[in-house]
Amino acid sequence: MATGANVGRITGLDHVQLTMPAGAEHEATCRAFYIDALGLEEVEKPDVLKPRGGLWFQGAGFQLHLSIEEPMVTRRHPGLVTDDLDAIRARIEAVGYATVDDPGIPGVVRFYVIDPFQNRIEIQQHLRA
Repeated sequence: MATGANVGRITGLDHVQLTMPAGAEHEATCRAFYIDALGLEEVEKPDVLKPRGGLWFQGAGFQLHLSIEEPMVTRRHPGLVTDDLDAIRARIEAVGYATVDDPGIPGVVRFYVIDPFQNRIEIQQHLRA
């Protein structure tokens, strides 16, 4: 087991992000699938992220985010929750992976790391009020 494995644990899955084409958030088929077919509830995106477009939905204990896909860029990723963002970042960087800060959303601090297979992994910590 890696040194410090008990420090900065991953404690849950916050969300999964998928993509959709620009403008799809205005089509009835989008909400019909995620709300009517899957039974998810639409939730409002934080103001800071609204200019990016897309939609957010939630189910029991998780969220599903749909973002606008840009050519040759993917935003699909899991959002993992930690109890110690600094410890996780230090451990990731210590084994040679770069981390990238992402603007915080209210009540959350976060960064991204690219895994060995080019998957983007978001690590986030919820701030206590």
